[in-house]
Amino acid sequence: MRSPKLTPALAFVLMALAVPTAASAHAHRHGAGRHSATPGHCRLTLNVAPRLVTSGETALAYGEASCPAGAEAGQTVTLYEHSATTGGYSVAGTATTDPHGFYQVTTPALTQNSVFYATLAGAQSPHRTVRVIAAVTLAGPPEGKALAAGIRTGRRNAVTFTGTVSPADAGAEVVLQRQNEVRGGAWRRIGRTIVDSTGAFALTHVFWVPGASEIRVLVRSNKRNVLSPSNTLSYDISQAQNPSLTIQTSADPISYGGSAVISGVAAGAPDAPLTLLGRTRGGTFKPVASTRTDGEGKYVFPAQTTLASSFYRVQGANRRSAVLYQGVKYVLSAVPGATSVQSGQPFSVTGTVTPAHAGHEIYLQRLGSQGSFWHVVAVGSVAADGSYSISHVFFAPGTDVLRVKIPGDPENGGTATAPLQLSVTPAPGANLKPEPPSNSSQPSQGQL
Repeated sequence: MRSPKLTPALAFVLMALAVPTAASAHAHRHGAGRHSATPGHCRLTLNVAPRLVTSGETALAYGEASCPAGAEAGQTVTLYEHSATTGGYSVAGTATTDPHGFYQVTTPALTQNSVFYATLAGAQSPHRTVRVIAAVTLAGPPEGKALAAGIRTGRRNAVTFTGTVSPADAGAEVVLQRQNEVRGGAWRRIGRTIVDSTGAFALTHVFWVPGASEIRVLVRSNKRNVLSPSNTLSYDISQAQNPSLTIQTSADPISYGGSAVISGVAAGAPDAPLTLLGRTRGGTFKPVASTRTDGEGKYVFPAQTTLASSFYRVQGANRRSAVLYQGVKYVLSAVPGATSVQSGQPFSVTGTVTPAHAGHEIYLQRLGSQGSFWHVVAVGSVAADGSYSISHVFFAPGTDVLRVKIPGDPENGGTATAPLQLSVTPAPGANLKPEPPSNSSQPSQGQL
């Protein structure tokens, strides 16, 4: 049996907790004389929330001071931070306690795993850790089939995915994953590479099996960040075309309950009878429609309506086409419980998913600070009747741009709602409670 190993994030936390003594003593010697309360007689609590943020986001540090004879009012609290790749602690901000001894400090934008503590009049708070997800972007061919060719199987149709990691983490491992489960929760490794010195990476992959494909990468940081997922790309993959009998669809994916027109060209086969064969996942091909080519060999079948992603093939004129994958995406609604919420208070969004797959994962996502990608802040699940409810507690005051996304699976393609704006307003210190243990849930890591 292999011996257990410390994860980079855990090793960082243990290291950080082991080093603050000299730094904090230094900070106390230089700060205690500026406070009116007697050193050593105050007590200071500290919470930092959320405990998990994405690079570029802030957190809220807050707590309460207790001093003799009510001396905690109007005291200066100093917040110190130690980040993963720097030595010692530095000042991250200051605040003045209110008449009841409560204080709040918004941290600077965080880019690395960090440990915090606060001081007041010689008193030192406990240490608190904030884990930071790197900002990982992933780019590939246009999603869906806006281009006539789309993504096809086979070595000649190899696809190159590129991306960036911020902060740059040269040498970090990048794992390319494809979702491989009907309930949207399993990720299978299909490639690996490393981050270069500029924070960029590239992977080339050959798809061999047609069907729906949700693609992402996970970055395994050297030590500065926790395991970090990218945005997810959604594709419908078909076989490479047979040039003597091509097949294409008018829209891919279509929404649940929608329809698409399948057409193509039978080269050199005018006025030839053709049959459209179709099957759903796990089924066998059966005839679903028939037509004839025109004088140039072109053909068009009547519009096809399907309630699940399907595979189509055309045969006739002594030939048969490649397999076309016709994606059918979920229909998703979202109703926010509010447009404004106080810091530390729960925000919820409810809605429905059609078709209903009980237990399917569904995500509440937030637009990153760079404004270029969405990341997951909470994970919920779909009920048997297609309803869902996702709740999350936001702490740092400001305006957040949110959306709900249900990831795709082999039966239905993923879809997302239009953006929602949420205003997070400051709350009195007395109203701020510790972050709920399950507040920052994330999708499964899958196969690494």
